[in-house]
Amino acid sequence: MDKTKMQITSDFGSDWWNDSCDLKELQDAVDQGAVGATSNPVIIKMVVENKPDEWLPVIDRLISDSPNGTEDDITWALVDDIGTRAAKILEPVYHKTNGEKGKLSLQVSPKYYPDPERMVEQAKHLAGLAPNIAIKCPAIAPGLEAIEELVSQGITINATVSFSVPQAVRCAEAVERGWKRAEENGVDTSKLSPYVTIMVGRIDDHLRGIAKDESITIDPDYLDWAGVAIFKRAYQIFNERGYRSKLLSAAFRCHMHWSELVGGNVVISMPYEWWNKFNESDVEVKNRMEQDVDKKIIDQLQEKFVDFRRAYEEDGMKVDEFLQFGPSNRTLRQFLSGYDGLAGIVRERMLAS
Repeated sequence: MDKTKMQITSDFGSDWWNDSCDLKELQDAVDQGAVGATSNPVIIKMVVENKPDEWLPVIDRLISDSPNGTEDDITWALVDDIGTRAAKILEPVYHKTNGEKGKLSLQVSPKYYPDPERMVEQAKHLAGLAPNIAIKCPAIAPGLEAIEELVSQGITINATVSFSVPQAVRCAEAVERGWKRAEENGVDTSKLSPYVTIMVGRIDDHLRGIAKDESITIDPDYLDWAGVAIFKRAYQIFNERGYRSKLLSAAFRCHMHWSELVGGNVVISMPYEWWNKFNESDVEVKNRMEQDVDKKIIDQLQEKFVDFRRAYEEDGMKVDEFLQFGPSNRTLRQFLSGYDGLAGIVRERMLAS
């Protein structure tokens, strides 16, 4: 039988994940060769809303099991439930690869973004749900502290709310510091497989918004290349310095967020509908990771957009600027809203019971 484009992607050495913890979608993805999955409050809220017949009874059971639980208690019990089931689907991959792959990413509460100690405390609980959990922490100053501490304790992380070379590099450095501490303290690092996400589509969205607001004239197709260029620049730096973190692309807006990254030792995390669309497309799957983005495109993006320069150059931002960088601030607000929406669903079930 002919291989699917996702299977060919794997043949080129690039891992791909299902960018959702929906159980049916995840099983379909694993059957196609996916070796991981991710989640966040927005995704889990969508899972519940898309399949109420499956998940509302679970919420009702959790409420019944914890009659004095708050809506936050029940919400996180739901995350635990979904996460445990999704991690189970990935366990065969985890065992087959001796712990290198088969990870499910679970995100600490977005409400903890200012507090590394609370991130670490919750992360340890989430990591204890299954052996193949990766913990998502935001690529902002407190998140970097949490990332270093978690890696020092032998816990795999996945840096999120990340859109730039400076953020990716600082996250990788935090991982290296944590890894060194773990080794010095005799902590088992054999199952560590840290990930650093770059949400490529969201930086493209950000620049499009600036172009519209400031009436910037530029070939609109160039804006599809911004996230790709940033990702490839970070990949080059990671390889040159031997960082042990693996870059992960997310937030898809066009096929190039997959096709231009094939061939790299990376993770390409795609929503269910996107990887199915790519499987049916006529896009040729080949190694494009080593192909540089046209210098003319990069020059235009750098000339027209201060925020592209900030995201593309390693020294474009300092750590204390990460939180107020447009895509970071906007995405964190979305995660906070998504969590509030998920807790709202739980609240309505509690009040109706």
